[in-house]
Amino acid sequence: MKIIPAIDIRRRRCVRLYQGKKDRETIFSYSPIAAARMWEEKGAKLLHVVDLDGAFCGKPENMNIVRNIIRSVDIPVQVGGGIRTLNTIERYIIMGAEAVVLGTMAVKNPEFLKEATKLFPGKIIASIDAKDEYVAIEGWTEISDENAIDLAKRLESYGVKAIIFTDIKRDGTMVGPNIESIKKVVESVNIPVIASGGVSKIEDIKALKELEELGLEGVIIGSALYTGRLDLESLIKTIS
Repeated sequence: MKIIPAIDIRRRRCVRLYQGKKDRETIFSYSPIAAARMWEEKGAKLLHVVDLDGAFCGKPENMNIVRNIIRSVDIPVQVGGGIRTLNTIERYIIMGAEAVVLGTMAVKNPEFLKEATKLFPGKIIASIDAKDEYVAIEGWTEISDENAIDLAKRLESYGVKAIIFTDIKRDGTMVGPNIESIKKVVESVNIPVIASGGVSKIEDIKALKELEELGLEGVIIGSALYTGRLDLESLIKTIS
C-alpha cells in the first residue's frame, strides 16, 4: 500500500482545507515545490497534487506550479483540480503527469470521461468525493443525488485506471478515515482504489492496510504529515 503525500495548491501556497471549506484554510508551506522535494526526500513514491483554485473556478489556475513540481522531482505525480477539457488533460500528460484526476467532469459528463479514457489509456483516475455516501462536485460545493457506490461501478465501466475515494466530512479533520465506506467502495469494483480523508494515527494506516488485499492501492495523507502527527518515513517502514 502506497503512502501518498498531498500537495494542495491555493493562491500559490501549499495548504489544507478543513472539510474542503474555503474559509477553513491552513497554510503549511509558501512553496509547493519545496514541499514536493521534501516528501520525495522522505521516501514518497507518488505525489497527489491538486490545484484547489482550479477546482473552485473550473479551470487550471496553477499549471506553472504543477509543471515545476513535476520537473523538480523524480517520482510520479498525479494531478487534479479544475480539469474540464481534453486539451488540459493532454497538457498535463505532456508535461509529465503520471495520471490526471477527474472529479466533477467524471460525474457530470460521462461522455467526456469515456473519450478521455480512450484518448489517454492508463492515464485517467476518477475521484469520488462523498458526504454521507453521496457524491460531492464543483470543489465540494454541491452534493449530487448519486450514491458513491453506484458511481464507482459506473466509473469502472468507463475504463478509468483507478478511483480515489474521499470522505469530505473527514478530509483535513484528522479524526480517522471512514473505514466502512472505503471498504464498500473497494469491494464494489475490480480496479485499484486510493483512500483519502481523516488519517491521523498509525492505527488508521494499519486498518487501511487490511483492505489492501481487497484492492486498496494507497492512501493520500495531508494534514497529519504536515503537522508532524505522522512521520512519512516511519509510515513507509510500517507498511513495508
